[in-house]
Amino acid sequence: MMETFAFYLFSILIAGLFLVTVLSRNVLYAMTSLAAGMVLISGLFFILGADFLGVVQLIVYVGAVMALYAFGMMFFDATGVVKERNTPALLVFLLGGLSAVMLVVIFAAPAIGSHVTPSFRTPQGVDNPHAVGLVLFTKYLVPFEVAAVMLLVAMIAGIILAGKKMDTSLSKISDGEESQAAGKEER
Repeated sequence: MMETFAFYLFSILIAGLFLVTVLSRNVLYAMTSLAAGMVLISGLFFILGADFLGVVQLIVYVGAVMALYAFGMMFFDATGVVKERNTPALLVFLLGGLSAVMLVVIFAAPAIGSHVTPSFRTPQGVDNPHAVGLVLFTKYLVPFEVAAVMLLVAMIAGIILAGKKMDTSLSKISDGEESQAAGKEER
């Protein structure tokens, strides 16, 4: 009973924090709520008894979000005015309906999942980290390698895009000075 209550509480908090991440105008608020959401996701792993995955979630993903936090503070002007576009009402309605369906699935998952049998059985005497390794490097080896290559490509693209913008500091140049700086670079 207590695990069910904790699951629902964590689910609501995680959904709320990720909404703050998506809807926030301030980079600081978005990154902080993203990190807090990742910590709560690790709490879900601990509730399920997957201690190894909970610790990996804390170390890898929360650490990655903190690195993202640092880069966000370096590359974005958090004090600048954010210009926002008006979102079409149909898109808002569609995303709201999709979110409602996802919440129904999240709340129905424990009841539906109690009747599902797992397809992969771990051998007797194997603890959690070994079971994760067995599944990861047997059944899911190709998706694991594809995800690694995709992350590498994304990291290289991020470095290239960040390197192009490091020539001038956008936070120190006002609108009038920016056009003058661009004119000097052309000469």
